[in-house]
Amino acid sequence: MDNPFILKPYGGKDLFCDREQECRTIVDYLLNGSNVTLISPRRYGKTGLIYRVLDELNQSHPRIISFYVDIYSCNNLDDFIAKLSTAIINSTPKESFTQKFINAIKGVRPIMRFDALSGAPEISITYLAQTEKQETLKSIFDYLSSLKKPIVIAIDEFQQIRNFPEPNMEAILRSHIQMLPNIRFIFSGSQKHIMSEMFTYEKSPFYESTRCIHLEKIDRGIYGEFIRKLFGKDKRILTDEALEFILDWTRVHTHYTQVLCNVLFSTNFRKIGIEEVYEGALKILREGAADFMDRRSLVTPAQWNFLTAVAKEESVSKPTAAEFLVKHNIGQPANSRRILQALLDKELLLETTTLDGRHYSVYNVFLSRWLERLN
Repeated sequence: MDNPFILKPYGGKDLFCDREQECRTIVDYLLNGSNVTLISPRRYGKTGLIYRVLDELNQSHPRIISFYVDIYSCNNLDDFIAKLSTAIINSTPKESFTQKFINAIKGVRPIMRFDALSGAPEISITYLAQTEKQETLKSIFDYLSSLKKPIVIAIDEFQQIRNFPEPNMEAILRSHIQMLPNIRFIFSGSQKHIMSEMFTYEKSPFYESTRCIHLEKIDRGIYGEFIRKLFGKDKRILTDEALEFILDWTRVHTHYTQVLCNVLFSTNFRKIGIEEVYEGALKILREGAADFMDRRSLVTPAQWNFLTAVAKEESVSKPTAAEFLVKHNIGQPANSRRILQALLDKELLLETTTLDGRHYSVYNVFLSRWLERLN
């Protein structure tokens, strides 16, 4: 039996845990004419949820054309246009469609090449003038609009457009998007403060233009039953103690839970108890040690000390409180606030908000577990 604890975003409905309510909600919003903003910390499973939504739409409404675009690696409008064009070509791999799409891009001659490893087609475009970029973007949206079919475009890590050097990118995109009656968008992002500002700040071009969903962790009970079921399909026994430790040690964080379960499933153990889970967890920490040590070069000694302190506490709600500062020899509250902000900016710390207030933890759960073991 293939390992069912996949480490890619989506492998089909049977290997996807829960998110049923979120999936129904997003599908309902899209079908009823709303764009959607999806916000969650990195590796909570938002990309998998997007694929699940697009899968559901394709099954229940086959007329809908859907595209997924990850713009995390995009540095400018050129990259964005190339990524969007490539996604469009790959989602409808018919030669006639490809040629019509290329012909529709005005003012420039795009070049289609093939990825050396995957063989998938990619689009590259050379511009003679800055104005050609915006004309090309408009041409792409005009072409999609001319298809007269319902279209869903999911743009992942959407906050990245804030880093583009081109001015007024949000306003430019908004001006195009609001003129597309047959196209709905999913704007997904992992930087909560930027995404929230983009869609809730009244002076932002995208202000209140979407329905916003904040993705939380999967319910612990539901995730536990899902894990037990997948082990059970291969006639493996997972003890209650082992299951509880898995969920505790990974903090029910989707990616890290999948990784640990993947490691455990890859063994020959037919019965997995607490000792086998300990062994799997230690294997992950040993294999990740070199990478964890590399993180140290990205921060100052004071920041590393602060990060280690948070890991040892597991979660900190008052990072400037005297008790925390004295216990871990961090220094004055003002210094603590500067360090805290620096680690948040570098996405080494995660800030979550509950009814009890704000809480801070190490973003990478495995790094956190490794740090808490340091003397």
